[in-house]
Amino acid sequence: MNMMMEEAIRKFALPVNELGDLYPLLEAVGDSKIVLLGESTHGTSEFYRWRAEFSKRLIQEKGFSIIAVEGDWPSASQVNRYINDFTTSYENAAHLLVQSFARWPTWMWANEEIADFVEWLKNFNASATRKTGFYGIDVYSLWESMEEIIHYLNDVDPSGVDVKLAKQAFSCFDSSNRDPENYAVSSASFSTDCSDEVAKLLASILSNTAFYSHEEEAHLNLHINSLVTKNAEQYFRAMIKRGAESWNIRDRHMVETVNELRNYHGQEARIIIWEHNTHIGDARATDMKDDKMVNVGQLLREQNPPEDVYAIGFGSYEGTVIAAETWETPSQEMTLPPGIKNSWEYLLHKTGAFDKLLIFNDSNRRLFDRWIGHRAVGVVYNPKYEARGNYVPSMISQRYDAFLFFDQTRALKPL
Repeated sequence: MNMMMEEAIRKFALPVNELGDLYPLLEAVGDSKIVLLGESTHGTSEFYRWRAEFSKRLIQEKGFSIIAVEGDWPSASQVNRYINDFTTSYENAAHLLVQSFARWPTWMWANEEIADFVEWLKNFNASATRKTGFYGIDVYSLWESMEEIIHYLNDVDPSGVDVKLAKQAFSCFDSSNRDPENYAVSSASFSTDCSDEVAKLLASILSNTAFYSHEEEAHLNLHINSLVTKNAEQYFRAMIKRGAESWNIRDRHMVETVNELRNYHGQEARIIIWEHNTHIGDARATDMKDDKMVNVGQLLREQNPPEDVYAIGFGSYEGTVIAAETWETPSQEMTLPPGIKNSWEYLLHKTGAFDKLLIFNDSNRRLFDRWIGHRAVGVVYNPKYEARGNYVPSMISQRYDAFLFFDQTRALKPL
């Protein structure tokens, strides 16, 4: 079986040495409206730099105008304000990222690679007729989003119904001291939660859309922060339970946010999504489906015509990576060991120790329809134990539409 996969890789892999070598990938994207760009780690420089360079081409040559990332909405909105020249006090992108992405894991977005891309976006928007937006679609920013809601409503309508609902919702969470685990335990132990409060807040804000300004995307910020508040409450409450529920709430929220962005900017607007492979690669082509887990890639494929969604996985064989040993501990540069024998990464290296691109289509997709281990490294990582739990059984050509492989990679550079 592996021999057949090796032969297929040798036959269809395209060498990648410079940015111009991505032209076949640009052609393969075609008229897709949603392009998902993955990563097998959250701490590899090549993934960030090549995603940025490919995103630039999609923006300049294909008319893409929305970038949605696996980050918090309030933090990313500061980037959006900066690149679109809304009111901002940041002197440069590095200063902005350090100040805005202060919640662990800070290195995911506060790094040199993103700082360079943000400056490029700002310069591009300064002369472009079609501006590009930068948005966070993750669900973690419960308290930050609630603060954003209250600050905005206090400014525009301090005696209104919505600000009263927002303060009621915020006070409901007071006893948890901004600790998701405390909230989860409390809601499970005492059957008291804040779901009614946040649901009423979102419903009221949606019903009062006409009263809020669209200047500098103020209404969009209010709407999405309210959506985050509702879905984050569900997510944190589900964390204490075993099973797929919390994962599914998170990925459904990200898809819901993507759809709200498309509604806001128009259905013809084209969007680029930056997330880990475990989010953008179709869950139905992995063992995630056995645990009844869904993800962004699967849901977007189910909700849109096949030609509108294009998913590109990223991976590497060996090198260095930024990660942490345990949750909320300082990041460090770690060794990324060679891909384990007979894994997808191992076969890509064995068939030629060079960077390469594979594009899956109707003529070759079936040749890669084999179950194979595919590496996934999160923000918490221990290289000594990676063979035990860092390889996801996958059917690569069903999981992705294309795959970009880097044989040797290095850690990204946190600010």
